Formats: sequence, structure tokens, C-alpha cells
Amino acid sequence: MKLSAPIYRLKRTAKSLSREEGIPLHEALDRVAASEGFCAWSLLVAKAAAATPANKLLARFRPGDLVLVGARPGHGKTLLSLELAVEAMKSGSRGAFFSLEYTERDVLGCFRAIGVEPAQFDRLFELDCSDAISADYIVKRMAAAPRGTLVVIDYLQLLDQKREHPELTTQVRTLKSFARDKGLIIVFISQIDRSYELSTRPCPDLRDVRLPNPLDLKLFDTTCFLNNGEVRFRAAS
Repeated sequence: MKLSAPIYRLKRTAKSLSREEGIPLHEALDRVAASEGFCAWSLLVAKAAAATPANKLLARFRPGDLVLVGARPGHGKTLLSLELAVEAMKSGSRGAFFSLEYTERDVLGCFRAIGVEPAQFDRLFELDCSDAISADYIVKRMAAAPRGTLVVIDYLQLLDQKREHPELTTQVRTLKSFARDKGLIIVFISQIDRSYELSTRPCPDLRDVRLPNPLDLKLFDTTCFLNNGEVRFRAAS
């Protein structure tokens, strides 16, 4: 059975229902699940987890890869990136999430939105929401990370927001070298330029990546672009 909308949108609907009707969130979630043909939210989440593209995508990544995940706001790029980390941890690897955008509470909420209890991966997952995040900071924090660790950076365009940090291309080159030396997979969440909304293309691509500062996009080994539930994967030629 195909869901009428991505799970993050269904959860957003449940939150609105909870506020509007003054009912507990878990009851609203179950009502949304019922409208999708499931008797409970937990069953809907299990179905969505089985259908997620994350497990298929992860199998196509190699240690040392830099991955770009891009979409306009609200199209699931953060949830997909966390799903990739979850899939890595399910296989016994470690996961890390560095965010200049979200708080710890936000990230834990995203985990629950994809039906994952964060405590399940307590010893495998590292979350860092420091204002000091930069390429050098990540290299220092991940120095002891084992091969196969999947690192998510939220998000690409914020890495050089501080003048004291190196330019964006320099930072991405640093992380590419580090990923290859250590055998890590580094996923960069990326903003998409608003001009894409005027496009007739069904999914954004590298042409639509928002670049307030210059960046050689050939540094990325793999790209994943999302739009309206569609995921387009492309490996570098």
C-alpha cells in the first residue's frame, strides 16, 4: 500500500489535527494512520521504513565518498540524511550528525518522525550542534571514527558563515581528503536556489544548488536530489 504523502508530511498533518481538536498527539497519529489504511501509527511507520530509499542508497556509497543531498525546504532532505545514518548504524557502523541549523531537540524529533527511538543507537550515534562547526572542527571530532562511519553535515552553505573559517571549497576539499584517508562517508545537506521553483524540471540537480560562495561541485562523488517524494541518485562519472 502506497502512502498518500511522505511520512514527515503525515506527521505534520497529525500535529495540526492534535492542535485543532485538542487531542493527544499519539491519538492524532493513529487517526492519520487509519486514514492511510493502518490500524496504528507504528504499523504505518514500519511500512514507510521498509519502503525508504535510504537502505538502497547506502548500498551504493563507498567509504571515502562525499554525498550531496539537496532539496527545497519541506521535501525531506534532513529526514533522508538521518535515515542514511540509521541504515549505517543498523549494519553496525557509526553515525554522526553535525548541525548548524537544528537544535538537539529538533534532531531527536526528526528521528522519531522516521519511527526511530534515538536511545536504540545511543552508543553508535554522535550529535553535535556546536556553533563552532567547520571542516577543521569535524576532522578533530571524527579523528577516532572507525572506517564506514556515516557523517551528516547540516548544512553545506553554513560551513563558511564565519569569516574566520576557510572558504567553502577549501573546507570541502579538507573533508574529502579526510573522508578518503579514514574511509568515512560524509553527507552534506544542501539548500536549493529558489529559482528552481520556476523550473519545469521534476527534480533539482547540480545547477540548482544555492552557492552564495564559489564551490567546485565536482568534489562530490554522489548526489541525491529530492522533490515531492521523488529521489534522484547520481554517481560521478
